[in-house]
Parts: sequence; structure tokens; C-alpha cells
Amino acid sequence: MEGRDGEKEQVKSNERWNAAMANINGMSNNLQSLQNLLLHKAVYVDDDSFFKASLTSEQARTIKILEQRVENLERELDAAISASARARTEKRQAEAGQKAAELRAQEITRELENTTKVFELHMEELRAKQEEISKRDKEIKLLEAIIQTLGGKSPSSTSG
Repeated sequence: MEGRDGEKEQVKSNERWNAAMANINGMSNNLQSLQNLLLHKAVYVDDDSFFKASLTSEQARTIKILEQRVENLERELDAAISASARARTEKRQAEAGQKAAELRAQEITRELENTTKVFELHMEELRAKQEEISKRDKEIKLLEAIIQTLGGKSPSSTSG
């Protein structure tokens, strides 16, 4: 909706510029007609006509200056529009880069979580093996004690 309002304002602005340019062109044509009339037909000009001609001449110069200013403003507007388009493109690229980085960070986080789970499973397996070894070691010691008791010998008292 905001884009539509901007477009409407731009259309209104263009219409105003076009109307202003049409007015300026009309004034320019009137000045040229008056200038031609003065150059070709008038030999003597009274003060009032001279004042009007001077005023018209000044207005013609002002019109020329305003036309140049309009052209400069149009160039500046075109440059601003181009810069805005570039900025939007750069913003989209930056957003895409950020999104890709976020996805990569999520992927790495998942990999780390999976690695942690695998590590925990290995640790549990190692603990279980350690308990089994400890249990068997106790069983071996118990069996050795039973053998010693039945044999009546101690492992250190065996002589050849």
C-alpha cells in the first residue's frame, strides 16, 4: 500500500512538472513572438512597451535558468532512483547472505549436537565395558582366592 502511495505522489509530481514545463514553453513562445514583433515592426517604443519588453526579456532569462534547474533536478532524481535500486539490491544480497549464514550455523549446531550424542553413547559403552572388566576382575580374584583355599597354597608361597 505504501508503494502505491509513493507511485501516486510520483505521478502527481510528474503532472506538476509537466504542467510547469508547458507553462514555461508557452511563456517562451509569447516572448519570442513579442521579440519578433519588436524587432521587425516597431521603430519607436513608448516607456510602457519598453518596460513590458524588458520584463518579458527578464522572464525569458529566468525561464532559461529554471529549465536548466529542472534538467539538473531530473538528473539528480534519476541518480537517486538508481542509487536506491542499487541499495535495494545490496540489501537483498545481504539478507540472502545472512539467511545462508544462519542456516549454516543451524547445520553446524545440529552436527555438534549429533556428535555430542554419539560421544555420550560411546562414554556409556566405555563405562559399561569398564564395569564388566571390573566385575570380571573381582570374579577372577574370587576364583583365585577359592583356588588358593582349596589348594592350600598361596600364590607367593609356590616354590619349585
